[in-house]
Amino acid sequence: MPQIPPPPYSPPADLPSAARLVRATLGAAVVAAVLLVVVVLPAEYGIDPTGLGQRLSLYRAPEPAAEPLPSSAGEGGAGAGTGSLFTSPTPYRTDEMSITLAAGEGAEIKAQMAAGQRLVYSWTATGAGVDVDMHGEAIDQAGGDRSYQTGEFQTSGHGAFEAPMAGNHGWFWQNLNDDPVTVTVKTAGFYARLFRP
Repeated sequence: MPQIPPPPYSPPADLPSAARLVRATLGAAVVAAVLLVVVVLPAEYGIDPTGLGQRLSLYRAPEPAAEPLPSSAGEGGAGAGTGSLFTSPTPYRTDEMSITLAAGEGAEIKAQMAAGQRLVYSWTATGAGVDVDMHGEAIDQAGGDRSYQTGEFQTSGHGAFEAPMAGNHGWFWQNLNDDPVTVTVKTAGFYARLFRP
């Protein structure tokens, strides 16, 4: 049986010496340190000690620290400030009430609110519409009465309201048509109650 000759022998490649390994490791460490200072720190952390990151368009300016929202405190702790955060000790609530007005009849629906409390509202009227006066009455009467908005032959009204004083705030509707009109109001927000006086 013929024998297969072994493959030609090739001597192993020269293995690097210990000194060569140390030089290669130090060289890699130097390159990594340069990349860290010139590329990574400016691009990721906004730190550019050499100025090269900015010249290479890698520098990311640090973002300013977020300022705390201004606290807003009105009567009873309800917010009345200008910040975007509003907190209230009064729980969130929603209500819906309807009233039917005969020809010539008027009626009110009010929300009892502390100063600075807020609500969102939407009301609709059937038929040809109603005359409306959105107004408020101070609890202590020292603040007097205030009219916020009036209109004639309105079929709806939508908006948001912040009470300027503690009191009862809402709508007076009057039906000046020959037929009955039903008005339905929906409210949501922070107030004590919605009621008919």
